[in-house]
Amino acid sequence: MVLDALEGGPRSLAELVEATRISRATAHRLATALEAHGLVRRDDDGRFALGTRLIALGRAAAEEVPLATAAADALAELRDATGESVQLYVRDGERRVCVAALQSPHGLRTIVPLGASLPLGVGSAGRVLDPGAAGRRRGDGPGWVASVGEREAGVASVSAPVRGADGQVVAAVSVSGPIERTTRQPGRRYGDAVVAAARRVEREAGLRQE
Repeated sequence: MVLDALEGGPRSLAELVEATRISRATAHRLATALEAHGLVRRDDDGRFALGTRLIALGRAAAEEVPLATAAADALAELRDATGESVQLYVRDGERRVCVAALQSPHGLRTIVPLGASLPLGVGSAGRVLDPGAAGRRRGDGPGWVASVGEREAGVASVSAPVRGADGQVVAAVSVSGPIERTTRQPGRRYGDAVVAAARRVEREAGLRQE
């Protein structure tokens, strides 16, 4: 609950109480307990923020996901081909979790940390993983979904589904970057490459036979 509240950025104790709707004493007790384990830290203004230990935990968790390991080469190739940040997401209940990520070499780039938990239905990867999402939106293409400024202003992304042998979506491969480079029609630029990366993940993970 406390960690979820801090995903959007640092919060003072009062802001943490408002976000979690728990008592001030309980919020303080939970936050300081998490701080003792490195999961929460204090910023320069004394606000509670996500701790650096979460980075190591995210990496460890990703290594436990075989799909993330199988996707390594495909993601590296996609990052090099597009010059933008790339991610692999899996569904976790009503959210999506980033289990693999490579950053763009550009100074201005999209950064999604390992273990980041994001909503379904918002952003191209969220819509790929959400079975209740509306059908293809205007601008989406065959095999890929695009979004422009949906989850974060100034950012565009293109995602494609990774499917199991039964045809069900098991993950989403995504490329994302600032609109000034991706343009407002990122699918035209990256759609084919993202779909090719998703197919390669399926082959490397043994989900698809060709």
